[in-house]
Amino acid sequence: MKKPVLRSVAVATVIGALSFGALAQNVAIVNGKPIPKSRMTALEQQLARSGRPVTPDMQNQLRDELIAREIFMQEASKRGLDATPEFKDQLELARQSILIRELFNDVQKKNPVTDAELKEEYAKFVAANSGKEYRARHILVDSEDEAKKLIAQIKGGAKFEDVAKKASKDPGSGANGGDLDWASPNNFVPEFSDAMVKLSKGQMTDTPVKSQFGWHIIRLDDVRDAKLPTFEELNDQQKAQLRNQLMQQKLAKFQDELRAKAKVQ
Repeated sequence: MKKPVLRSVAVATVIGALSFGALAQNVAIVNGKPIPKSRMTALEQQLARSGRPVTPDMQNQLRDELIAREIFMQEASKRGLDATPEFKDQLELARQSILIRELFNDVQKKNPVTDAELKEEYAKFVAANSGKEYRARHILVDSEDEAKKLIAQIKGGAKFEDVAKKASKDPGSGANGGDLDWASPNNFVPEFSDAMVKLSKGQMTDTPVKSQFGWHIIRLDDVRDAKLPTFEELNDQQKAQLRNQLMQQKLAKFQDELRAKAKVQ
């Protein structure tokens, strides 16, 4: 009688060890189907890429999320929803998106932006933005007639800043009396910058200036030589923005080259 009992205990021990091993390799087992830990890792990476790094406190929430997904997936499969043409098309689109994202990640890893490239790009930026900076104010309205009336009011003694606060439809500068702060002419649309640079310090445009945004009344408050920091004076955030801009240019060039080589019929 002892041998069968011992044999049963041994079998139970093996089964228990197998169950423990399965759980150690998986997040959970739902209706006999394991959820591998690699899926948890993939979900964590997905969240991290979207700017939401996973903290230890979130582990249980992620586990619950994966279990819920598995339960719903199993039910969808029971209903045959994974065999429909619509599902297969959506699955292919999702597969393409993931694969393309991995391709671009691979390009970035193998073609990082070097410090030399960063310095060269900033030198181009400095060259393009050197020269003069202008501090101007403007009033933006919808019609030429309205702009002409406001010009008449200002010439009649009304304060430019007060008129801008009341009448300008530019929410950013209007609240500040039309102040646009110091900026390069390249920061403005051509019609605006062309009119602005022709003004003398303290002068206002006699006639309204039309652009894609509406009708402008412009006053030039001051002019100075552009003051740009050296590359070494840039902070980490500024360098990171410049590095990201360069990487986007590299990715755009990579995409253009692939399209140019592709045979499309």
